[in-house]
Amino acid sequence: MRIAARLISYLFHPLLFVTYLVIMLGWFMPRFLLIPASAIWKFAAFVSVITFVFPAANLVMLKAFGSIRSLEMEDRRDRIMPFVMITVFYGVVCAMFYYKVSVNINFNKIMLIATALTVAATVLTFFFKVSVHSLSMGGALGIMLPLNKAADNGLLIPSVGIMVLAGLVMSARLYLQAHTLREVGYGAAAGFLVGFMGMILLF
Repeated sequence: MRIAARLISYLFHPLLFVTYLVIMLGWFMPRFLLIPASAIWKFAAFVSVITFVFPAANLVMLKAFGSIRSLEMEDRRDRIMPFVMITVFYGVVCAMFYYKVSVNINFNKIMLIATALTVAATVLTFFFKVSVHSLSMGGALGIMLPLNKAADNGLLIPSVGIMVLAGLVMSARLYLQAHTLREVGYGAAAGFLVGFMGMILLF
């Protein structure tokens, strides 16, 4: 059971949030991203490199130089510097998409919401150890619900899937004792609020 909980935590790492969102939208709502079906996997791979590989490599570097004690970052104080750096990086990437790389405005707005989620995670971490896994899953759900309405319930299946996955991920974090129920609940609530309000304000 512990192995399954760890596997779930790794597979749904918060830094993979944007990659999974791109794949899901490209599969279920291709007109939203305006990317041909034949190109969606290449685009998802590109997004994965800039939103997952680079930030993850940065975490490994911080660990190698002793700036953080563990990649799990059990202590809240260990999370502050990496979270600030990831937020700055996401902000730069978001600006790059807006001003330098011509993709489409919808993806740019999703990237802006993802950046807002990193800001929320960083701000909350200054006060207590919020579950970022829960925050990212809550954010995904907050994004999907308004989209589901716009797509005339065409995203009902993936939306329900995200709800189920959110339950699994939060249960895994609790089972591993990586977070308390309060940390998981606050993370999910904050993520949902940022994701939902971001969609309402930007679309």
